[in-house]
Amino acid sequence: MGNLGSVFAIVGGALLLLLVALAVWLLVAYNRLVRRRNQVQASWAQIDVQLKRRHDLIPQLVETVRGYAGHERSTLDAVIAARAGALAAGGTPSPGIATGRADAENVLTLALGRLFALAEAYPNLKANESFAALQAELTSTEDKISYARQFYNSAVQGYRNASQTFPTSLAAPRMGFGVVDFFETAETDRSPVQVRF
Repeated sequence: MGNLGSVFAIVGGALLLLLVALAVWLLVAYNRLVRRRNQVQASWAQIDVQLKRRHDLIPQLVETVRGYAGHERSTLDAVIAARAGALAAGGTPSPGIATGRADAENVLTLALGRLFALAEAYPNLKANESFAALQAELTSTEDKISYARQFYNSAVQGYRNASQTFPTSLAAPRMGFGVVDFFETAETDRSPVQVRF
């Protein structure tokens, strides 16, 4: 009977040790995933700041172009509609949100490309100081968006690696950590809007 009691004590102690180790591992894994998720959200906020700046420049740009090429209404309306779609697609990153936002921003980028192509046909517009300043500021903003997108995608990759590798992949969904999308550009648009003076 004494041997059996000591076996139960050893097994019970081992089980208790295993449960404590599991609890510690879950706590460490949870905290690591929270830090990664917070980094994704912070980098998404930087994208939001730059996209808001971009969205704020567009009405001024459209009004400047309208003064020189007002009869090109379909191009101007396309830019305005694309901007509205991009504004409506905003949100925090969660499954599907980043992809929808990226798609809307890609439509806006294509519309801006058509607007700048239109500006090429109007020498007086290209020479306008206000238009040139807006183009320069938009180019700078596009560069910042590109950097913010790269930083965000790096944060998403780190988060995905942390949440989708074994054994964390077994616990992450149960702890509320889902998949977050990358913010990707369209296949036809792998670079920022090119502005020529």
